[in-house]
Amino acid sequence: MEWQAEGTVIGRRPHGETAVIIDVLTLEHGRHAGIVPGGASQKRAAMLQPGARLTLRWRARQSDQLGSFAAEPLRMRAGLMADPTALAGLNAVCALLVFVLPERDPHPLLVQRTEALLDLIEAGADWPKAYLAWEMLLLDEMGFGLDLASCAVTGATEGLAYVSPRSGRAVSRQGAGDWADRLLPLPAVMGGAGDNRGSDLAQGLAITGHFLERRLAPDLVGRPLPAARGRLVRRLLRPAAGAGPQDG
Repeated sequence: MEWQAEGTVIGRRPHGETAVIIDVLTLEHGRHAGIVPGGASQKRAAMLQPGARLTLRWRARQSDQLGSFAAEPLRMRAGLMADPTALAGLNAVCALLVFVLPERDPHPLLVQRTEALLDLIEAGADWPKAYLAWEMLLLDEMGFGLDLASCAVTGATEGLAYVSPRSGRAVSRQGAGDWADRLLPLPAVMGGAGDNRGSDLAQGLAITGHFLERRLAPDLVGRPLPAARGRLVRRLLRPAAGAGPQDG
């Protein structure tokens, strides 16, 4: 068995004294693991860091074997290592992908959005809201997507102000009624009415975090979320610490 493709490293671990096992994200083959002989050497290790994009040739005797990679550098994305927040973003993205993606299950849209997000992070662009959108897509691809198009109670498409923490559906102010304090505020960045007090980004990450932690992690994986996600969220929200309430 053999295939050739391009892929981005999203995880690596030692294998014996001189080899490593890498997880790569590919358009055609999804998350795919394989052994890189000699990958523990100083020269090879530098090109096998998470975020690096490689040209790959995977070989195995049978399709269900781990197999081995012949890998060559295509793009190192060194900028991801240059800034602590960028590195935290890279670590969170890679950790979540390894955590949730079944091996060898293609998710082409998620792969494309992941590559675009990593490019934004490396470029030093204003990427936190793109990361929030990426988490929403991740939930959707894994079968836990949010339905924010209309109110779950009234069917209205305007005045959406909340999200049900149980169903993931939007709820309008009118539909919320006395249940408003039990719902999650829906910020403008996610299509909400935008007049809830607080940070758009903080409220958005609270919503995706709720469904990642309370639904996806226990129901799909059976383990807690990777700590890298929490570290990124704390870093992204740190500049707002001590600031007064904002209009979303």
